[in-house]
Amino acid sequence: MGNAIKIEIRDVSKSYPTAHGAHVSALEHINLEIGDEICILLGPSGCGKSTLLRQIAGLDRPTEGHILLDGQEIHGPSRERGMVFQKYTSFPWLTVVDNVAYGLTLMHKGRQECQAIAEQWISSVGLQGFENAYPETLSGGMQQRVAIARTLAVQPKVVLMDEPFGALDAQTRGEMQQLILKIRKESGTTIVFVTHDVEEAIYLGDRIVLLSPRPGHIKEIKDLSGNEFASAERGPALRQSPTFVDMEREVLRALKTG
Repeated sequence: MGNAIKIEIRDVSKSYPTAHGAHVSALEHINLEIGDEICILLGPSGCGKSTLLRQIAGLDRPTEGHILLDGQEIHGPSRERGMVFQKYTSFPWLTVVDNVAYGLTLMHKGRQECQAIAEQWISSVGLQGFENAYPETLSGGMQQRVAIARTLAVQPKVVLMDEPFGALDAQTRGEMQQLILKIRKESGTTIVFVTHDVEEAIYLGDRIVLLSPRPGHIKEIKDLSGNEFASAERGPALRQSPTFVDMEREVLRALKTG
């Protein structure tokens, strides 16, 4: 993990009321610090990964505990924390360039500046030539590229990604994973990424936070920043390496025990 701690999660628990007046516990006593890294939240469906991510985004509040960004408690959404969802969220009535520029216009930047920044990010995510296209004419992977470009255009401190590639085919998913690594390398933006795919977690993550089945608590944290994953140019060949395969077995074993 990078030296600068950006997000502090302090003893966070979350429960929801049921129709019969009882409460269901989704998360219990989560303590975690996230720095300059790609931090993966990994666990089975229903373990509270997305719940925790939504709390970091400020879209939901903990029942107990506190979440801080750069020492300031999070009380609601902010452009400092950009969110990319699994479901494509582009505005269908706006072109690609206007979708990417949308957040910039809310910051009251001039039209020319918005256009220039949007075009820069469109190029960065590999969508040059599609500036004037509408979302309905784009593939799923291209629509997620629009969502990622729109999120990054406002220069958030943290990008939160909730299983963003879950609906994509295997080839497109691999291309999008490479895009995330490229963005991380070029921008240095902290990324918190939710997935239930072990291979994806190992391929992308600097650290993997393993969550238990509900009620979610942290079972283990796998630090990948100090081995060959940190220095390797991550490409398809890495997935077949003995180190990768061993880590995959290790993570699967950890998820199944305890």
